[in-house]
Amino acid sequence: MKTLEKQIRTTLAGGNKAFVPYMMAGDGGLGTLKEKLLFLQEAGVTAIEVGIPFSDPVADGEAIQQAGARALEAGVTLRKVLAELRQCKGEVAVPLLIMTYLNPVLAYGIPEFVEACGQAGIKGLIIPDVPLEESGPLREALKGTDIAWVPLVTLTSPDRRIANIAASAEGFLYAVTVNGITGKRNEFDSSLFSHLERVKEMSPVPVLAGFGISTRAQVEEMGNHTDGVIVGSAIVEAFERNELDGIRNLVQGEVGELKIINSSY
Repeated sequence: MKTLEKQIRTTLAGGNKAFVPYMMAGDGGLGTLKEKLLFLQEAGVTAIEVGIPFSDPVADGEAIQQAGARALEAGVTLRKVLAELRQCKGEVAVPLLIMTYLNPVLAYGIPEFVEACGQAGIKGLIIPDVPLEESGPLREALKGTDIAWVPLVTLTSPDRRIANIAASAEGFLYAVTVNGITGKRNEFDSSLFSHLERVKEMSPVPVLAGFGISTRAQVEEMGNHTDGVIVGSAIVEAFERNELDGIRNLVQGEVGELKIINSSY
């Protein structure tokens, strides 16, 4: 079992749900990356999803697109982010995931990218524009490493496809909660929760819900049907406005009788 899944299962065994925030690397300057990672770690997150800015982010809503544009304007690249993360290894203890698109990985070179991720201490990889049928070379490159392949399933995925995707998952299975891009939502489709429970039944790894989750009430609601949540746009916007108390309150909010905290760091 790879470190990412082990950490999530340890959190669950401690009576807690997983909370994974997304942050855009280099938004506000690459020099702020370590500070933000340490803040999230201190707040009690289970793991951290580190986004790589990209010029054509097909899964990202407005808030994350704007954050990526600011990072690109500052000259942030995948190579620079991984180099910066190497400098953080001694202080950032929570598992880190890289969320990127395929083109930067291909430009880097898959073997070289995986090696650089290992050197930076990365524990998970999310590439939303790589379907199951095209994921073989990446998953093969990750064999023998401690980097988990984290695929996504959607509301429109049929059961057989969900089962096949889940069988390829390491760390956790990312259950997308909306038909569309990231960004805050006031409400979700009425069939979502039965879908999440069905995905959870089929998955051999923990299931975390993501896309559109931005309030403590939504965190609680999603946590009742999954093993935890991923929160992106709300975290990105709060960092941009320097609303650190809001992030801390969201991470440390209660889910029923369970707290959304990380029990082992």
